[in-house]
Amino acid sequence: LDKLTPAAFEKHSGRETARKWKNNVWVIDNGKKVALCKTVLLKYHNEASKHANASHRSNNGRACHRDEFVCCTRCNKERRFRLRTKEECRIHHDALADVNWKCAELPYDKITCNDEEERASRRVYRGCTRSPTCQGCTSCVCFGCEICRFSDCSCQTCTDFTRNAKT
Repeated sequence: LDKLTPAAFEKHSGRETARKWKNNVWVIDNGKKVALCKTVLLKYHNEASKHANASHRSNNGRACHRDEFVCCTRCNKERRFRLRTKEECRIHHDALADVNWKCAELPYDKITCNDEEERASRRVYRGCTRSPTCQGCTSCVCFGCEICRFSDCSCQTCTDFTRNAKT
């Protein structure tokens, strides 16, 4: 039996909206009918499809991660974290886990709380490839991969990813 992608299955069933299958697949959540796109289940499909074909990879072969921001607990300014390499992802991961993270702890940009916050118009740089105003969608937010999850980290996200990646 051949395996069909969700979009191919929807097209096979006679739907004209084969590209919008995420809106037409329904999940029962606590007794309520909810569109798949509004649940967390989609991240598992996206991760599986990433490994099936390398469509999430850029031309240089690395996984694409959008830049993320962490707020300083001292000055309350948001600071950019580049997520190009495993080391940069680990720095961001550790900063998110640190409830007392400060601007001065940013290792690759020597900044202090006195430095200006990045302009709002520049924040879209290295964001979603589909929309500059995107606040995070399944196309630009990585929910877990070998680059941004760590087997030596004991946080629940990394533990779950490591456990599920082995199966």
